[in-house]
Order: sequence, then structure tokens, then C-alpha cells
Amino acid sequence: MRSVNVGLVGFGFSGATFHAPIVSAVQGLNLRKVVSSNAEKVRSSLSDVSVVESFDHLIEDDEIELVIITTPNEHHFPMAKQALESGKHVVIEKPFAVSVVECERLIDVAQKNGKLLSVYHNRRFDSDFLTIQKLLKEDHLGEVMTFEAHYDRYRAEVRDRWREQDRKGSGILFDLGSHLIDQALTLFGIPDAITADVMAQREDGKTDDYFHLILQYGRKRIILHGGSLVMQHGPRYQIHGMKGSFVKWGIDPQEEALKQGRSPGDSGWGLESSQYYGVLTQNENESVVQSIPGSYQQYYEDMYRAICENEPLPVMANEALNVIKIIELAVKSSEEKRMIEWT
Repeated sequence: MRSVNVGLVGFGFSGATFHAPIVSAVQGLNLRKVVSSNAEKVRSSLSDVSVVESFDHLIEDDEIELVIITTPNEHHFPMAKQALESGKHVVIEKPFAVSVVECERLIDVAQKNGKLLSVYHNRRFDSDFLTIQKLLKEDHLGEVMTFEAHYDRYRAEVRDRWREQDRKGSGILFDLGSHLIDQALTLFGIPDAITADVMAQREDGKTDDYFHLILQYGRKRIILHGGSLVMQHGPRYQIHGMKGSFVKWGIDPQEEALKQGRSPGDSGWGLESSQYYGVLTQNENESVVQSIPGSYQQYYEDMYRAICENEPLPVMANEALNVIKIIELAVKSSEEKRMIEWT
């Protein structure tokens, strides 16, 4: 089994929590270098990797085959472009970039240089989403008429961090919204139109901390909602079809497990507590649906096979581009207070 040497750019929350431990757990991927200004933090978690402060130093290393970019969103485009032009395959932490134009340019650069480009939409591998995919594939709900997904939290105070500042690609829609949008597009494809309300609800908010999107597919309505002032959470998913309904509370346990220092391969990895299993209702009969185990490692296992065995990418760049297009249409819909058709 050949080894793919990996370079990680950034060791903030995303790089340290969602990428480094997952990459390290996947056979065939060898995390060799990390670009970070905090060498001590990196070495406390990854004692056997080299820490460099220069991005140029990383991409000039001929032994690095795959570069993972986890920097603030506004830096995704220039760094990914430079890495692709240097002959590296690239994974970008979601969201893809801060505009459709940037996404299109990166896809073009990847094609011209014959390199793979993917975006880390890891929430496709959440336990609840995998369970929903299975239910829909097996037609337990029939034709879906309403799909509602929430990504809520309670953070009344505005933090001093880039995601909550007035910067390109900041705000909850780019952050949490991109997860829900990607899931919706994965399940239902491109919508006919979108109506959205995007705003800052917190008193000192500098960027959006609330969104409510309605994606239209004929008679079907897909509702995606996120807020920062939700102290008591409701259901995470509510799906209503012609043959049944499915309601699901709670959230995939993998993020919390990663925060606790656990990793794929540990006992019980990705298993959700039974108290959060969803309920399927059909003809007034209710049944509890055991959640499929979550599997963030599947993304990087698929990435390895794409590089070494010419298998499909776990997330295609064009799919991630459509997420950014939905975000742009949502902002336009909110600003103009009208429905926007997909064109």
C-alpha cells in the first residue's frame, strides 16, 4: 500500500480537531508537515510531524502530494490556486471559497494542472444524515414534501474571532449553513428557486448569525435554518413524505469525540446514543430507527483511493461550487426580499 504524504495548512480548531486526527487514522495517508505559527501546540498533538511557518516552504516540498487548507475562508482561493499550480492535490475545508467566481477559477486551475480538488463537507458522514439517506433510498417516507433541518446554538456574546467579524466569507451562513446546504443538494439536487432571510440578530453582531432558507422543488419545500440565540433546541431534522414522517433530535457524536481526543478506530466510534435515535411514523404506527454510525474517516479513505486508485472523489468540486451559489442566491434573496430562481 503506497503512502501519500500530506501537508496541513493551519492548526486552529478545524485543522487540529477535524483534519489532523482523521488523516492520522487513515491507512496510507502520512501527515508529514503542518503550517502553523504555533509549533508548540502542533507538537503537543503531533510529535512526529515537521512544523513550518511558511506556506511556500510546504508547497515547494516535492514529497508532499496532498495539501489540506484550513485557513480563514478568504484565504482558500489564493492558497488552493498556488498549491494546485505547484502540482499538489488539494482538499479545502468547507466552504469552498467566498464566491462562485473563485470556485470556478479553482476548478479550472485544477483541470489545467491535472490535479484533484475536493472540499471537506464532512457532515455528509454524520450518523443522522447517513440514516436519513438510507430511509429515503429505501422509500420509507415516499415522496418527500417537506424537509426541515436545523443547525442552532446559543452564543449570545459576539466573540473576537474571524468568523464573527465583517470579513469575506464570515458569518453563520458560510459556516454552519454550508453543511445544511450541501446535505440538501446531496439528497435533492438543484432547486428551482430559493427564498431566504439572512441577518445579524445579536446586538453587536458584525456579520450574519441567523439564516432561514427555503429551497423550492416543485411542490417540495426544503427548509434550512440556523440561529445563534437558541437556548432550547428543537428537532434537528423533520421530514414529511406521502408515506410517513421522520423526526430526529440530537447531533452526530463525532465532533465531541474528537474534542475529547478520541479518533476513528476507538471503541464505539461514531455510535449515537439511543436517546437520540429518530422516530419513523407510518399510518399512525411509530418505530424507533437506530442511527447508522458516523464515519468522518470515510472522506479521507475515499480521498486516498481517488489519488491512488482513480476512484471518485468523496466530494466533487462542482458540488461544492453549488453550495456557494446557493449562499450567493440566499444573500441576494434576503437583500432584495424576494424569491430568486436558480439560473
